Amino acid sequence: MKKISFLILLFSATFFITMGKNPTVQSEKKMMLEENKTKQIYLAGGCFWGTEHFLKQIRGVVNTEVGYANGKFSKPDYRIVSTGKTGFAETVKVEYNPTQISLSKLLELFFKTIDPTSINRQGNDIGTQYRTGVYYTDKLDAPIVETAIKQLSEMYSKPIFVEYKVLENYYTAEEYHQKYLDKHPSGYCHIPKELFQMAKEANPISTEQMYKRINDDELKKKLSPIQYEVTRKNATEMPFKNEYWNEFREGIYVDVTTGEPLFVSTDKFESGCGWPSFSKPIDKSLISEKIDKTHGMVRTEIRSKTGDAHLGHVFNDGPAEKGGLRYCINSAALRFISKEEMKKGKYAKYMFLLEKE
Repeated sequence: MKKISFLILLFSATFFITMGKNPTVQSEKKMMLEENKTKQIYLAGGCFWGTEHFLKQIRGVVNTEVGYANGKFSKPDYRIVSTGKTGFAETVKVEYNPTQISLSKLLELFFKTIDPTSINRQGNDIGTQYRTGVYYTDKLDAPIVETAIKQLSEMYSKPIFVEYKVLENYYTAEEYHQKYLDKHPSGYCHIPKELFQMAKEANPISTEQMYKRINDDELKKKLSPIQYEVTRKNATEMPFKNEYWNEFREGIYVDVTTGEPLFVSTDKFESGCGWPSFSKPIDKSLISEKIDKTHGMVRTEIRSKTGDAHLGHVFNDGPAEKGGLRYCINSAALRFISKEEMKKGKYAKYMFLLEKE
């Protein structure tokens, strides 16, 4: 009898300990992880400078990188790929958030940048390295790609020559080629510039989205002078003399221009630089990166995607245990919402972000 009572007590204790983990919070965390989970697709559309620049404009695309795909040997470089004898195609590796843009929509937009009836040629670029193709790594993407290619072929009277297959190999191109048109805005590009603007507008935020960009005239009335100078004029506030550099209460940091959550206190750390420092944003798809060559330096600028507000810069000198990055952000670009404030209003649904594992 004593043994049975002990087992019941042990079961009860285990049950309440398990329940104490708050399954609602755990399921919300799992949902957020799923929402932030990204996928990859590899797209060849002629010269990768322009293709990369086009794709990075699309909302839902988290990261882009140029490289060489599906060739005959290992570790190719631009010089040898340019001979057209390696089998490699200039390709863009696209990392995207499927909850923000579907693969079908992404391919539909990509197809607008190519002439699918052309063999081994796009614009003025000729050679097998400039062939068009869609290369996937997930078997579940195969039927989506096949359907997209079929729909594309129905739009042309001539046969199309866009190959689609599993990615066989891929090698990152030299640093010189990465984000080339950011570094050289007037550089060569076979894609008409008006398509870049089309890409920006092609996957708009739902009308149900509560966070919207505000025009500059309204922002001037809404923001303080320093907030406006930072977010719209790319100014930098003084270190150690800004609002949040030493703020370490629990809460979230939102875009001061739109109210959209960008960073969370659990990712904030003391860097000694005099500005708020974070190891990562809540979701990488919420921000965009740009090359910044001002003040005689080459840095990576961080802007909010929805509000297009200048936030600060990202550096590679952050804590290794937190991923090695330091998002150095101007306080004037942020508004801090404390844990207590979050509980009372529209940010209550983000409370689970403050839960520590």
